Amino acid sequence: MALLRHTTGEIKERKALTVNPAKTCQPVGAMYAALGVHGCFPHSHGSQGCCAYHRSALTRHFKEPVIAGTSSFTEGSSVFGGQSNLIAAIDNIFTIYDPDIIAIHTTCLSETIGDDLLQISQKAKDDGKVPEGKRIVYASTPSYVGTHVTGYANMVKGIVKGFATKTGTPNGKVNIIPGFCEPSDMAELRRIAGMMGVEIILVPDTNGVLNGPLTGHYEMYPKGGAKAEDITSMGDSIGSIGVGRWATADAVNYLDSEFKVPGKVLGMPIGLKATDRFVDALRLMAGVTVPDSINFERGQVVDILSDYTQYFYGKKVALAGDPDQVLALVEFCITLGMIPAYTVSGTAGKFFDDRMAELLKDVPYDCKYKCGPQADMYLLHQWIKNEPVDLLIGNTYLKYIARDEDIPLVRHGFPILDRMGHQYFPSFGYSGAMRLMEKFLSAIMDRQDRDCPETRFELQM
Repeated sequence: MALLRHTTGEIKERKALTVNPAKTCQPVGAMYAALGVHGCFPHSHGSQGCCAYHRSALTRHFKEPVIAGTSSFTEGSSVFGGQSNLIAAIDNIFTIYDPDIIAIHTTCLSETIGDDLLQISQKAKDDGKVPEGKRIVYASTPSYVGTHVTGYANMVKGIVKGFATKTGTPNGKVNIIPGFCEPSDMAELRRIAGMMGVEIILVPDTNGVLNGPLTGHYEMYPKGGAKAEDITSMGDSIGSIGVGRWATADAVNYLDSEFKVPGKVLGMPIGLKATDRFVDALRLMAGVTVPDSINFERGQVVDILSDYTQYFYGKKVALAGDPDQVLALVEFCITLGMIPAYTVSGTAGKFFDDRMAELLKDVPYDCKYKCGPQADMYLLHQWIKNEPVDLLIGNTYLKYIARDEDIPLVRHGFPILDRMGHQYFPSFGYSGAMRLMEKFLSAIMDRQDRDCPETRFELQM
């Protein structure tokens, strides 16, 4: 933390150096996506150290034991390739842990060597290492490109590609592919669809896997997760909705091109307007009407906004995180009358710049934003050094800036290591919007109580 006090306000262009990145690596996202399939065992094709880091990153965030295997590369594997290690691992995993599915993702080392997962997986099947009725899916996820969001997207597509078929008999369901979000958010998507009377196939689905109850009995494969038979029938669905462009577009487009399942990619349904778009897209795709119960929740959001707009209005916010989440949060902040003064995301993409420009066109403030490797928390801190903000929104790593600059922090995104709630309470939907408003208001009003003179310290604010 003390090092942050040496952050300078003088901003220089950086082409290669990243300081305190607002991202982590692809295999973390791939491992998380695999855990959203029932009976699935994630496998890291690389060294033990890589797998240990990826597991610990997820375990620390969710406070749940995360299972995964590793090919345990040695010097020999690094030179001659990891085929023999992977085939032995597949045999051992099916023999000892008996999963229904193994989801294999690569690491820097196996990608640099050039291991071919398609060829190795086929050889494992030909050698009888894959029992009858068991499956292998895989994705290429080198850590030296992309981020955890990219890895999540690659594994989701790998899962869909490995299972989905088309029988020609429509199932009357809508595929919903959630982006990199919390188990509670995935549960909220299912709840909204249930309220609308729409049958869905939600892939992946970590609800009940990484936010399950403590029963005193360990289950390697909890009851949660998308079922294999449901994923298989995605090619017969009436349509697909992806929530989060970076994390879901590849899978949605694959279902469209391969099985002619029409798809629509939306932003994450965080906040009022984004949730409106999700509900409307689901309504149109399924051919249903929006029930009064959902309109009631929406009305509650509007009521809170009207009651407390004076506390939101004009507050400057700095945000850091995944692009799908950050873009939705920026729109929500603008809806609340707040100013998203500074925004960074470690995941690159031209759509980020275009969407930010669109969102900020009517904001009466010179807002700064950047995405990609150099869009790090060091840059965010430099911007704040030059002109402070009223609120920070982002993961636990922002707590150092929050303490150093004495700014309230609302934790959101990945990872959150020092608070609870993200696994259990959604940010998606109208109920999620109410929760976020409560968190924003608590941070803002607590600070007002702390800093105001006694003459303005009111019982009722």
